[in-house]
Parts: sequence; C-alpha cells; structure tokens
Amino acid sequence: MRSKTIIIGVVFLSLVFAGHASAHSPLCSCLDNGDGTVSCEGGFSDGSSAAGVTMMVKDAAGKVLVKGKTDRVGTFVFKKPAGGAYKVVFDAGPGHVLEINSKDISK
Repeated sequence: MRSKTIIIGVVFLSLVFAGHASAHSPLCSCLDNGDGTVSCEGGFSDGSSAAGVTMMVKDAAGKVLVKGKTDRVGTFVFKKPAGGAYKVVFDAGPGHVLEINSKDISK
C-alpha cells in the first residue's frame, strides 16, 4: 500500500509542477500611437511583471535598430522606424521570446 501512495504522490507532484511550468507564457502587444511612436506592453500569463524585459526593434534583414528594456510596468515605447517592415522582439529569456511583425501592429 505504501508504494501505491508514493506513486500517487509522484504523479500528483508531476502534474502540479507541469501546470506551473506552462502557466508562465509571455504576452506582448504593440500599438501604433499615430504620432510616430509605437507602444508595447508586456507581461506573463500568470500575472507576473515584465519589468526590465529586453526589447528590440529589428529591420527586415534582422539588424537591431532599437534596443531597450520595458519600464517598471512592462511598457516599452520607441520611435517607429522609417520605411519598410520591422519587427518587435520581446525577449524574457529562453522559451519566453515573442516577435511581433510591423504588419500586425494596429493604429
């Protein structure tokens, strides 16, 4: 009976930790402010703060045009690149990177 209890305990803990690991997905949305700037707001699906997350704006060739970090509330504002497509990269570390293409940023 003891081994059955141990197995049930291990399965339970595995499910708890597996659920915890997947509950921390990155979230980021960007909005063209219409004044030549773009605002991005980041966070995590479990409500964790995205303060200090690395943000990059890259051109179509992948060259970094702007690099910075989100502020204390998870916001990053940058001057919209002139001419052509670009992408915004929210980089909170391995497994927590999002890319937003300029065509998907609405006004």
